[in-house]
Amino acid sequence: MNEGAPNRTNESVLAARVETARAASAAWLASMQAPGAPRGVLRISPAHDPARWPGVQLPGTYNGIMCADLIGALDGLVGDGRGALTAWLEGFRRADGVFRIPEMRADEVFKKPDPVETWRYIDFHVTNYALGAVEVLDPARRPVLEFVRPFLDPTTLSAWLAGRDMRDPWQEGNNIVNLGGFLLILERHGDAADRAAVARALDVLFDWHDRNQEPATGFWGVGQLSDPTRLLHAMAGSMHNYHLWYARGRKLPYHDKAVAYCLSLPPVVDSACIDVDIVDVLVHGLKAGAAPAEPVRAWLARILAAILDEQNPDGGFADVRTGERRQDGWVRGYVEPQGISNAFATWFRWIAIAMAADVLWPGRWNWRFRRSIGIGYRQP
Repeated sequence: MNEGAPNRTNESVLAARVETARAASAAWLASMQAPGAPRGVLRISPAHDPARWPGVQLPGTYNGIMCADLIGALDGLVGDGRGALTAWLEGFRRADGVFRIPEMRADEVFKKPDPVETWRYIDFHVTNYALGAVEVLDPARRPVLEFVRPFLDPTTLSAWLAGRDMRDPWQEGNNIVNLGGFLLILERHGDAADRAAVARALDVLFDWHDRNQEPATGFWGVGQLSDPTRLLHAMAGSMHNYHLWYARGRKLPYHDKAVAYCLSLPPVVDSACIDVDIVDVLVHGLKAGAAPAEPVRAWLARILAAILDEQNPDGGFADVRTGERRQDGWVRGYVEPQGISNAFATWFRWIAIAMAADVLWPGRWNWRFRRSIGIGYRQP
């Protein structure tokens, strides 16, 4: 067996570590309960002062809800408790369906030179995860998706895709998977006309991807293959786009090339985002028959052990160990030190742990991966 793959000796030790870590993270999530708020409303980290930054409870809560659901720590929240938490989340929703952190101001955010595109990126991101949390609490709840309807027009969608700046493939991968996720949610909750319009929009999305995917890697926006950072970011962005193929049951072109690249990376901790992206590519590649089973299992076992080593004593996880952490796109707003446990990183770390553990020990835990595409989704 390849070095690092579980054997009968280390398998039980590693599995026991997963269970111990799961219980510790469940306790950490509970400790983040915001005072005076409905049960399940969470601070984003121990550094977060909800009296000063009340809106930051939104990402603290949607990340915490999806993490708790994934690891089986949400079962005690039932009935009226779920209803109250859903209503609290929807208090951040605007008339068109977009969720926004109220403290965010136009002079404090940046993702794109065009302010319209900047807000669209941020709004897509926050709304994707807020809707994911609402879906956990009430799967049948019909969302407001008026902001998505302009993209049902093929000309509008094609023009938007033509404007994607693939010099930043990671950011654009977020943009595209978020829009694709909204379209699939609309298809699920809409009427016959909505479903037909979504099918046409998805045809446009797949056509754009087919024309722009790079055969050497299976990624989009790679540019120079000799640039390791650009290649890593292209993988991270492309992994998001791959969820469209998984959700539609389509065969992903060049999947084996993406898997080979990920297996070439050392199984060491990078960041919460990068680590879950690599694990996602490998796990879905294995399911699709595009990955060699034993090398993938060995790689997953080693990264699983490395991630568990990163758990903080309080039971949560950090993103990285040094620097400052900001909410995505909010460059002059809420900031906290890296290295401390936070809800975003704890959820992302648990997605990677759960995906790896589900490959190594199928059925041992009832992991609840999110239903809508984006980080946290796993093809059934």
